[in-house]
Amino acid sequence: MLKTMACCGGCLCCQCCCNEGETRTPEELTILGETREDEDEILPRKDYESLFTKCIISFLVQKARRYEAIKWILVFAIGVSTGLTGLFVDFFVRLFTQLKFSLVGQSVEECSENGCLALSLLELLALNMVFVFISSVLVLIEPVAAGSGIPEIKSYLNGVKIPGIVRLRTFICKVTGVLFAVAGGLFVGKEGPMIHSGAIVGAGLPQFQSITFKKIRFHFPYFRSDRDKRDFVSAGAAAGVAAAFGAPIGGTLFSLEEGSSFWNQALTWKVLFCSMSATFTLNFFRSGINFNKWGSFQLPGLLNFGEFKCVDGDKTCHLWTAVDLAFFVLMGVAGGLLGALFNCINKRLAKYRMRNVHPKARFIRLLESLLVCMVTTLVIFVASVTLGECRDLVSTNNNTSTQGSVNEEVNSTIRRFFCYNNTYNDMATLFFNPQEVAIHQLFHQNATFSPVTLLLFFVLYFFLSCWTYGVSVPSGLFVPSLLCGASLGRLVANVLKINFHMQIYSGTFALIGAAAFLGGVVRMTISLTVILIESTNEITYGLPIMITLMVAKWTGDFFNKGIYDIHIHLKGVPLLEWETEVEMDKLTASDIMEPNLTYVYPHTRIQSLVSILRTTVYHAFPVVTENRDNEKEFMKGNILIGNNIRFKKSSVLTRAGEQRRRCQSMKSYPSSELRNVCDEQTAVEPAEEGQDILQQMLERRHVPYPNLYPDQSPSEEWTLEERFRPLTFHGLILRSQLVNLLICGVCYAENQSSASQPRLSHSEMTEDYPRFPDIHDLDLALLNPRMIVDVTPYMNPCPYTVSPNTCVSQVFNLFRTMGLRHLPVVNAVGEIVGIITRHNLTHEFLVAKLRQHYITI
Repeated sequence: MLKTMACCGGCLCCQCCCNEGETRTPEELTILGETREDEDEILPRKDYESLFTKCIISFLVQKARRYEAIKWILVFAIGVSTGLTGLFVDFFVRLFTQLKFSLVGQSVEECSENGCLALSLLELLALNMVFVFISSVLVLIEPVAAGSGIPEIKSYLNGVKIPGIVRLRTFICKVTGVLFAVAGGLFVGKEGPMIHSGAIVGAGLPQFQSITFKKIRFHFPYFRSDRDKRDFVSAGAAAGVAAAFGAPIGGTLFSLEEGSSFWNQALTWKVLFCSMSATFTLNFFRSGINFNKWGSFQLPGLLNFGEFKCVDGDKTCHLWTAVDLAFFVLMGVAGGLLGALFNCINKRLAKYRMRNVHPKARFIRLLESLLVCMVTTLVIFVASVTLGECRDLVSTNNNTSTQGSVNEEVNSTIRRFFCYNNTYNDMATLFFNPQEVAIHQLFHQNATFSPVTLLLFFVLYFFLSCWTYGVSVPSGLFVPSLLCGASLGRLVANVLKINFHMQIYSGTFALIGAAAFLGGVVRMTISLTVILIESTNEITYGLPIMITLMVAKWTGDFFNKGIYDIHIHLKGVPLLEWETEVEMDKLTASDIMEPNLTYVYPHTRIQSLVSILRTTVYHAFPVVTENRDNEKEFMKGNILIGNNIRFKKSSVLTRAGEQRRRCQSMKSYPSSELRNVCDEQTAVEPAEEGQDILQQMLERRHVPYPNLYPDQSPSEEWTLEERFRPLTFHGLILRSQLVNLLICGVCYAENQSSASQPRLSHSEMTEDYPRFPDIHDLDLALLNPRMIVDVTPYMNPCPYTVSPNTCVSQVFNLFRTMGLRHLPVVNAVGEIVGIITRHNLTHEFLVAKLRQHYITI
C-alpha cells in the first residue's frame, strides 16, 4: 500500500513539475511513455531514477511541511485552550470563595459581640457540603476524574492506556469538580487537575471528534496514531503546569522528567511553545479581568508567590546567605522525612479505601467525601475561633512603594476574629483564607506568627490533607504541600529569630520549607526547581531550592517512593522506570520473553482469524511461516499453503541478497577479520541463484511436527513440538488491523489470486481511531469462513527486534525509548523464538526472573 501511495505521489509530482505545453527532456518523455525517433543518445538508468526520486522527494517535502504547519497550529490551539480552562477554573473558584468567606466572615464579626457563632458554623458547613456534594457527584459520573490525574497522565505518557483518562466527559467532570472541591474548603489544590485537564485538551483537540458527544465528528485525516497523540498529550500536560504556576520552562521540564518516556528534539520546541501560549493566554485575561489593564501581563499563573524583596535602605537584610545553606540542608532532611511519613499514611489509607470503600455502593464514596468536608470545616472554624492568637499588625508607612503595595495587599486579607486595636488573629488568617492567600501570608507577612499557631496549623493541615487526597473528588496536592511546608519553614525562621537572634529573611525560610516538604512528597527535582524559581521570579533562589529538593528526595527515597509512584503501583499499572538495576544484566532476552506464541500466517482463512481474535486478548500477532522439509509436496496439495510458502521464499531470497551485498561491501574494510567472515560466507555461495540459495538458508534444525494446515488456529491442546516449531518471522500485525480487514471484507477466494483482494488506504484503516471495532461486534453471517485474508500489505514488515542473547538493560532501553508495545525475539536465522511486552519488563517480573535465575544456578 505504501509503495502504491509513493508511486501515486511521484506521478502527481511529475505532473505538477512538467506542464503540457513545455518542451520535455528525453528522460521526461521516457517516464511518460513517449519516445523520439530522432533521439540517438540513450541516457544511463541512474538519470531516470534521479528525476523520479527528485519528484518524489519534492512531493514528500511539501507534504511534510504541511504536516508540520498543521502540528504547530494545533500546539498553539492546545496552549490557548488550556489557558482558557485555567481562567474558567480560577474565575469561579474566586467567585465562590469570596462569596463564602465574605458571608461567613461578616457573620463571625457580628456574632463575636452577640454570641451566635453556631449560626456562622452552620452557614459555613452548609456551603462547603453543598460544593463538595456537587464535586463528588461529578466524580461518581466519571470515576477517573478523581484525584489529581498526574499518576494517570504519567502512566499514559509512559505507554500505558488507561480507559477514559483523556475523554471529553472526564474533562468536564474534572474541571467542574475541582472548582467546587476547592470552593468547598477541602485541603486540595487546582494545580494538579490543571495538568490532567491540559493533557485531555492535548489528546482530544487534534482528533476533531468526541466519543461522548457523537455529533462532534469532523473528517481530519492527520495525527491518527498513538505516537502523535502521545506528543500532543505531552504538550497539553506541560501547558497545564505552565498555566498553574506561570512556569512555561518548568512545564516543559515536568513533561520531560515526570511524564514522557519517548522524547525527541523537535518535540521540545513544540512543548515549550505550547506552554508559552498557555501562560500568556491566562496572563492576558487574568490581568485584564482583575486589574482592568488589558495587555499588562501582571498575573502569569494561577499560583504566584509574589516578589521576594528586602526593604530599601535596610543593609542588614539579605534574602539568604551561605550560612543559611546549612539550615536549608537540615530542612531538606526534615522535609524528606515528613514527606515519607505523609506518603506512608496516605498509602495505608488508599489500601483501606480499595478494600472497604470502593467495592461497596457508590454512595459510600459520596458519604466519605461529605464526612471529610464536615471534619475539615469543623477544624477550620474551631481552630480559627479558639486557637488563634492576637498579633500586632506591622505598619507599612516606612516601606517603599513596591514593598508597601505588597504589604498592603497582604494586610488586606488578614482576619481580626476577636482581636482589636490594630491586631489580627494569626490562626484565622491562615485558615479563613484561600490557600494561595495563606501562602502569601507566610511568604510576605512581616508580622510574626506565633510558633504554637504555626505548629498546630502544620499538624492539622498535614493530617487533613493526607486524609483528603484520595477521596472521590478532583484534588491536587501541590498547594496543600506548599502550604504545609511554608508553615514549617516559617516556624524555623521564628525560632532562629526569637531564640538565636539571627538576621534572616523569614519569607526565604518559608519558601525553602515549602520546597522541602513538596519535594519529600512528590520526589521531583529538575522540573520542581525551575517551577519554584519561575513562580518566585527570583533566580538567586536557584541554588538553595535545588539543594533542598535533592536532599529531600534522597532522604525520602530511603523509606518509600513518591506519592504519584505509590498510587500508580496501587493501581497495578505496569510503569517502566528510567532504567533497570545493574544486577538485572545477568538476565537475557530469552530469560524474560514469552515463548508461547499466538501467531498468524501471511495468508490465513477468516475462520482462523476469528478464532484467534475471539479467544485471545493480545494486541499484536507475529506474522510467520513454518519451516518444512517437504515444502514442494505441500505446495502441490493446497493453494493456501502454497501462497504462504511462496511468500516465505521471496522473503528469504530478499534477505539472502541483502546479506550478499553487505558482504561485498565488507570486503573493502581493512579489518582482516571482516574479510575472513565474508570469504567464509561467499565461499559456499552456489553458482545458481534462486532455489539453491533458498535451500542453503533453510537447511537448519528441523524437528518432527504434525501436518498442521493454516486453516487451524493455535489452541491450548497443542503439544510442545507443535507450539515451538521453527517459525520464520515476517512482521507484526495489530488486532485492530485484523478486525478492520474482517469488517471491510478484505479477502479473496481460494480459486483466485491474492492480487484480487481489495485494498484499504491508510486513512480507511485509521478512520475509527482511537476506538476501533471489537471482534465480538462482528456479524459472522456476513463472512465466508473459507475465504482467505492476505495480511502482508498491512503488517509492519520491519519492527524492532532483539536477539535472544541481548542483555536486559539493552532490551529495556530499546523498549522504553522507542515507545514499543511488542518486541519480537528473533534468532540469527530469522526465526521468532518469543516476544517481549511491557509486562515482561516490570520491576516485579524482572525480580522474580532473577530469583529464578539464581535458583537455577
